[in-house]
Amino acid sequence: MRTLLITGPGGSGRTTVAAATALGAARAGVKTLVLSADRTDTLGAALGVRTGAAPVQITPALTAWRPDAAAGFRDDLAGFQDRASTVLDLLGASLLDPEEVTPLPGAEELTLLRALRDAALAEGDDLHELLVVDLPPTPQALALLALPEELRRYLRRLLPPERQAARALRPVLGRLAGVPMPAEWLYETTARWDMELAAVEAVLADRHTAVRLVAEPGPAGDDAVRDARLGLALRGLPVESLVANRVLPEEVADGGLLSGLVAQQRKFLGEWGEVHTVAHLGRDPRGDDDLTALAVPGVNPAAFPIEWPVADRLAEDGVLVWHIPLPGAIRDDLDLIRRGDELVVTAGPFRRIVPLPSALRRCTVAGAALRESELRVRFAPDPALWPRTR
Repeated sequence: MRTLLITGPGGSGRTTVAAATALGAARAGVKTLVLSADRTDTLGAALGVRTGAAPVQITPALTAWRPDAAAGFRDDLAGFQDRASTVLDLLGASLLDPEEVTPLPGAEELTLLRALRDAALAEGDDLHELLVVDLPPTPQALALLALPEELRRYLRRLLPPERQAARALRPVLGRLAGVPMPAEWLYETTARWDMELAAVEAVLADRHTAVRLVAEPGPAGDDAVRDARLGLALRGLPVESLVANRVLPEEVADGGLLSGLVAQQRKFLGEWGEVHTVAHLGRDPRGDDDLTALAVPGVNPAAFPIEWPVADRLAEDGVLVWHIPLPGAIRDDLDLIRRGDELVVTAGPFRRIVPLPSALRRCTVAGAALRESELRVRFAPDPALWPRTR
């Protein structure tokens, strides 16, 4: 299954492009599922059909689904209360009724991740060839895409696997140490969360997953595209295509009020290079005819994850060089920290903590430089850890 994640700055028309992309793929005979997490039914407005918690069949090859964040949040909270009932009773806590629960900020994003996992693990009649995901605006989307990896890292730090493996000895250790040990439900919950997050992380890391960026050509759109490319590259996610939305035709540039806007759009389109333009229809697109008129590009099957190769230069320079593509990065906004077997990479407003490849764990950082939109980190073998040659 291919997964196409669609995002862009707020108000850029990303949901409309997601609907048009999914509809176009379905018309080409590709069994497609389009997902959205908007509280308001923007996806349904574009498709001309109401969407909601239950998947809706739009055409024989197209299904739309907008999971219910409120229901998912209530179910999760009810499950937590059941598992932690003993502890909550000891604390004298008053349990919450599902009817009084309101989703907290971020519930939509978590619901979307869960739906993404469920769609990827579907089998039989529920299996789709293409999954189109209408992500939130770019800043929230980048934070959302980072969430599975970061949460799994937190879980491993708080409850390491080796500690979980010894949980059968927990009662004995508790008596010997004289301190309370984590309850069984906590281990079980952690293990379940880790499995769910791993499934989402696998979808994002899959070679058949890519991102389609949507933006209006202009100063704000240019800033958003530059930041999005950098943030996505740091996550190893390729940009399958850049869609310039709501592009005005040349005919309106007749010396009137729109002439300046047309000129500005053409300027940024020239700077963006390879870009697919979607014309402004003069109205908000709605329904099959309008979505077809947008003529969005088909899904590019040639997109692959961004690779971070390690170049062996031991023979020439005595170092290994880790190449990290960071398009649009600025040298003064880069920062690196070596933390044990991890490297903390900060690029502008984005940060990622990545485990070092096995060969580099036995090395020390010997320097770094930004060259040709790549961060190149040099590692020198540590004589105390590197195998000796005969």
